[in-house]
Amino acid sequence: MTPIARPDGGAPERSELTIVVPTYNERERLDPLLEQIFGVADRHRIAIQVIVVDDNSLDGTGECADAWTRRRRVRVVHRAGKLGLGSAVLEGFALADSDIVGVMDADLSHPPDLIPLLYATMTGGELDMVVASRYVRGGGTRDWPMGRLLLSKLACWMARPLTPVRDATSGFFLVRRERLREFRTAVRGFKIGLELLVRTRPRHVAEVGYVFVDRASGESKMNMREGVRYLRQLASLYAGGSRSEKRPGHLIVHTPTKATHPASAVGRIRA
Repeated sequence: MTPIARPDGGAPERSELTIVVPTYNERERLDPLLEQIFGVADRHRIAIQVIVVDDNSLDGTGECADAWTRRRRVRVVHRAGKLGLGSAVLEGFALADSDIVGVMDADLSHPPDLIPLLYATMTGGELDMVVASRYVRGGGTRDWPMGRLLLSKLACWMARPLTPVRDATSGFFLVRRERLREFRTAVRGFKIGLELLVRTRPRHVAEVGYVFVDRASGESKMNMREGVRYLRQLASLYAGGSRSEKRPGHLIVHTPTKATHPASAVGRIRA
């Protein structure tokens, strides 16, 4: 793990949290996303690093990300083409300089304001993975077509025998890097979180409710091909005998009000 150099030229510092943001044609949304991530991290005094993994965007997303490397703790990986979200996430994780890593979408559907609660939940107890969840108390969706919502819930229902997590297809989560040391997968598609939930054999996991907001502009990366890949992924996980493994402890954290500090909310839930 390579520490991040300080802007003032002082000794390098390790980050407390690394967020990987895979991108493809997200230039319009990347600036506001990074501003929000670093803004909330500064307010909660979290030393955060962001790794942007760009799959050869045609709209200048990679160049926009490069400009941020001169402003904040941002690293950019430029890939030769659309190599898949799952592989982008793992490539970003491999470059992280923190013990806790996470991933979120670049299209502003995942709220950066939730990051402090996810981080406090992870560090507040013996947890290996924390998932931002649409399908627990405090979670939900907004501006999402009914068909997409039903397909999402069906996909999560199909994964329930593999993991107690109710939003197993979430793309917004944190995980301890130590759980990734022997992790191997051939998955290149969307649902890398499900692979981690099953194949890393976490001992304890938590879900934190949040409201998913559908992207306001641009095209969704979800399509029929990704749906077929998900079915193949499920078949591989079931064939691997994952259901026979001991299921992890499962905690649901209710999202606190804005007046409540994240760490105190976690402590109250755990009591």
